[in-house]
Amino acid sequence: MNKWLLLPCLLVVIIGGCAQKPLPPVAISIPSHKVDYLQEVKPILDKRCVVCHSCYNSPCQLKLSSFEGADRGASKKAIYDSSRLQTMDPSRLFIDAQTTEQWREKEFFSVTQNRAADGFSDSLMLQLLNHKMEHPKSTGSYFSEANDLTCSKDSAELGSYLQKHPNRGMPFGFPPLKKEEYSIIAGWIVQGAHGPSVAEQRILTAIDGLDKQLVEQWETFLNNPKLKYVVTARYLYEHLFLAHITFKTGSDAFYELVRSRTPFGRPVDVIPTVRPYDDPGTAPFYYRFRRIHSTIVHKTHMVFPLDGEQYTRINALFIEPKWLQEPHAVSFDPVVSANPFAAFEQIPPRSRYQFLLDNANYIIMTFIRGPVCKGQVALNVINDHFWVMFLDPDHDLTVRHPGFLKLHSSDLTMPSEEGSGYRLFNALGNRYSQGAVRFYKARQDFYASYLYQGQGMDSIWKGNRPADTPLLTVFRHFDSASVHKGVLGGLPHTAWVMDFPLLERIYYSLVAGFDVYGTVGHQLATRLYMDRLRIEGESYFLDFLPQADREELMRQWYHGVSFDEVNYYPAGMGTTVEYTTSDPQREFIERLVSKHVLPETGIDFDNNYLKAGETYPALPQNYTTTEDYLRGFHAVSAPGTAFFRFVQDQNVNVAHMRIRIPDREDAVVSIVIHRWHDNVTFLFSEKRTLNPEKDQADFISGFVGSYPNNYIDLSVEELPAFLSLLAHFDGSVEDIQKMEKFSVNRADDNFWEVHDWFQERFSRDNPETAGLFDLNRYYYEAR
Repeated sequence: MNKWLLLPCLLVVIIGGCAQKPLPPVAISIPSHKVDYLQEVKPILDKRCVVCHSCYNSPCQLKLSSFEGADRGASKKAIYDSSRLQTMDPSRLFIDAQTTEQWREKEFFSVTQNRAADGFSDSLMLQLLNHKMEHPKSTGSYFSEANDLTCSKDSAELGSYLQKHPNRGMPFGFPPLKKEEYSIIAGWIVQGAHGPSVAEQRILTAIDGLDKQLVEQWETFLNNPKLKYVVTARYLYEHLFLAHITFKTGSDAFYELVRSRTPFGRPVDVIPTVRPYDDPGTAPFYYRFRRIHSTIVHKTHMVFPLDGEQYTRINALFIEPKWLQEPHAVSFDPVVSANPFAAFEQIPPRSRYQFLLDNANYIIMTFIRGPVCKGQVALNVINDHFWVMFLDPDHDLTVRHPGFLKLHSSDLTMPSEEGSGYRLFNALGNRYSQGAVRFYKARQDFYASYLYQGQGMDSIWKGNRPADTPLLTVFRHFDSASVHKGVLGGLPHTAWVMDFPLLERIYYSLVAGFDVYGTVGHQLATRLYMDRLRIEGESYFLDFLPQADREELMRQWYHGVSFDEVNYYPAGMGTTVEYTTSDPQREFIERLVSKHVLPETGIDFDNNYLKAGETYPALPQNYTTTEDYLRGFHAVSAPGTAFFRFVQDQNVNVAHMRIRIPDREDAVVSIVIHRWHDNVTFLFSEKRTLNPEKDQADFISGFVGSYPNNYIDLSVEELPAFLSLLAHFDGSVEDIQKMEKFSVNRADDNFWEVHDWFQERFSRDNPETAGLFDLNRYYYEAR
């Protein structure tokens, strides 16, 4: 034989010999009964799988919160890709495809399909679960959102992966399922991994009872052909497309508002646009409510009420007032629809702004729990802890004089008008950020010319009803965040005041206009634009402080950067607030909370706050009263506490702590760590801005955050030793061993028992707003 012909033959032999053989099928005991998906399988998936496999950050896009997600399977395509130069086709469950065949065309592959003989299964899900049963110990680091996860599409790829990583069966880095749980999943898979019956599916998606009456009422309102209703409905939809809607009828059902090709009385046929203001491409279309039957996860659970009170309020805000222009249809032209100030200029700004204020908690929540989901684009642009307040509509000059917004409409445009395919080079050109600077300066000059003496405390919205949230706390937990009513924690480094154009632009930039499937240019442009909006919010707060102090405070907030690049532009006016101390920031906040905000809102400082003149105490010598324990919490929350300095790079930003108390209900406390940033203008190296000597923590009663990084379980008698350890932690082997006594490691045999307790307590204490915690960011090191 010709020697040149031998070479390809030899290569075939070598490649064939090196190719990984598929994993052998798993032997299964055939169940004696048909395994029920809803009653037996789904509860296990919810408790042990959905805690990582939900939302956009679900590993391999495998969403197990519904049968439709389990049936769809997984994909090798990563949604989060900071180097993407071309837009990615959306892959939203229930939206971008409706059948298994359609998902296969989008390159999703099954994780439950079984091709093995009777009594065996070679499904990917079962092989991963079985591998964990055979290799139960987790060791090493587990980053479930890492870029190097294999997302094996077949048994051969999975075999190669597990050969390299023998401790990466599922659940990922956590203890295996119990034998009875595993047997149920195995039996379900070998029987064909069936879903709910037709009758069961009908029940899951049905709209019944009082909910049905309110759905009909709201769909009639939203689809009213009169132009005032048409424009109002569009405005509401663009702000509620992410909401989990409750009609507050006593049912436990939640709904989503969608645009459909079909009217009331017929099955919903969703129009799958990328953004809520995109052209639906069909006429007519209808606003419809669709019941959510996926498992509720907290990180995407943004509750919005559409009850009778809200119906009356919407009518009073949008339908009853005279509009600025004769109501007329709004174009779906991409440039017009991406700019709410142009698209909705006919609606009185007072109506739009009051709607945002009525629902401020929800609106702010969408910034940090909306389509970004993973958080980095929206969150590495903010400080770890700050408070948000709002201009009163009667004192917001852009509301009182809407012509100002029209005059400066060209500078109110946002990067989202470029769509999802924004080129990287164009994003670096920063055109929209420059426009934001021009608007900011024009706005400041407008206020200075109109309010010569400046603004007073009455310019801050105090709230109108007990449910209002005129003050909000934002905590950043590195790559996630949370928003809470009131002023939680100690005095933050910064604070924001939002007016109507700022609040609306942040929403349309980070929520309505943001595409998680967009290019790196789209993401970068959004990030740079958000820099400008943050500076505006901080600047508007400083405008309430003495003129002589404003620039110095802003310089402190942007330490380490060229101050010219900040483009700080204080309004050339004074303030009518009279100050008597050398700490006007604290004085303003304390007066605002104690004397201005509507008392019925229940907003007040918590136990973490130190008022003027108070200092952090030393650790108590003895713990005999509640005040002693509170003093202990205060002592270890001070800036520079040893433990918080040590864990800067340990992926521990929020921990949930259970304190067992004899003869009383156990207490739950969230430890929220605040990383100190000299500034938040960085793009690529956040570490350079961190100063661990100033890191501190707040101890918040109850639950904070959707992503617990650690669970701590101790008795009240152990609490003094725990607090002392935090105060004197030195990173030694001895101290690490002490900490491991209190901390629940992801590899601990009792991990699931501990997790279940926290989850059940969270759901019990917060029946409407709770959902499953996400464990993707639990402390990564298994010991």
